[in-house]
Amino acid sequence: IYIYIYIYIYIYIYIYIYILSSVQFNTIMSQFMSPMPSREFLWDIFQRVDKDRSGYISADELQIALSNGTWTPFNPETVRLMIGMFDKESRGTVSFEDFGALWKYVTDWQNCFRSFDNDNSGNIDKNELNQALTTFGYRLSPSTVDTLLRKFDRFGRGTILFDDFIQCCIILYTLTSAFRQHDTDQDGVIQIHYEQFLNMVFSLKI
Repeated sequence: IYIYIYIYIYIYIYIYIYILSSVQFNTIMSQFMSPMPSREFLWDIFQRVDKDRSGYISADELQIALSNGTWTPFNPETVRLMIGMFDKESRGTVSFEDFGALWKYVTDWQNCFRSFDNDNSGNIDKNELNQALTTFGYRLSPSTVDTLLRKFDRFGRGTILFDDFIQCCIILYTLTSAFRQHDTDQDGVIQIHYEQFLNMVFSLKI
């Protein structure tokens, strides 16, 4: 007995989101940018962070060096994301040549975070997060903002710390950029096959 089973799974996913262009995002972030420190300053910092004197900074070394404004360790997922962004040699580490860009990246995000931390509490609550995302150009419903807050609130306090804020913004921007590739008419709606959706998500570096 030969049984032929034809299974056709068509899952159409409709995603409604405000589409933020990379040009617009970079324009907004430019107001928080700080000047690049001198090479001598960066080398001094690099040597202090490079504990094993390997000439490269690992994720563990970077996590120890970074501060999120509390006495808790910097979010390891945020560290992993940033290492991946600046690791041009695909070693899982950052060389001195790339360290300057990484240092400036963190400093710029710190300036951004402080500008939305209206009460100087060292964290961002729901209203401040919504203000930040609106400034970036996203038009998200209150329920979606609630979802983001729950997702990136590691300690269940109803707020997001600096390191979690970076992770939230990087992932949201990465997902939006991937979405835009399929939203050819730029109407904020896409219709894709289930496997297309899986390929889109699993190919992202997040």
